[in-house]
Amino acid sequence: MNNGDVSQSRRRFLIGATSVVGGVGVIGAAVPFVASWNPSAKAEAAGAPVTVNVDKIEPGQQITVEWRGKPVWIVRRTDEMLANIKKLNDTVKDPESSEASQQPTYIEGIYRSLKPEFAVLVGICTHLGCVPTYRPEVAPADLGPEWLGGFFCPCHGSHYDLAGRVYQSQPAPLNLEVPPYRYDTDAAMTVGLDPEAA
Repeated sequence: MNNGDVSQSRRRFLIGATSVVGGVGVIGAAVPFVASWNPSAKAEAAGAPVTVNVDKIEPGQQITVEWRGKPVWIVRRTDEMLANIKKLNDTVKDPESSEASQQPTYIEGIYRSLKPEFAVLVGICTHLGCVPTYRPEVAPADLGPEWLGGFFCPCHGSHYDLAGRVYQSQPAPLNLEVPPYRYDTDAAMTVGLDPEAA
């Protein structure tokens, strides 16, 4: 074997090795670049539907889940709570929830829910975006004898009933928003998906 053959073999080896290393480098750079096109887990979670086991919620209890960065309240209403909602029809601004922007089209009536037992509401005051507190008790000393349970916004004093309907003469202009949601089973609800998406 002469020196020309050795140099030619070395040259081929070096070109092959350089090509392989270069190819690995290109792939190594391309994978993170292509992956950056996909939304992050945090971004996906921010808009992703949330499934909740509502079977575990006790009567009268409120739980909070996060959907699209907003608190969503799920309240399991008792028969007494439902009866009190009916008593407030003349006290609230929009008793039949006729303002279309505040709930999906399939949500109708005074209970503002797919099933009267469960209220599903975005927990943000429609006045200036504060988070109201859940006040299910009847006639507490600080809210007066007319209070039949609901949500109270401590920022500017807006009152909402247990269907999220705002009382008359309040700073808040609209009822609390009802997000899209559906029942997957009797025990499971998904916030963020309409029933027809089942």
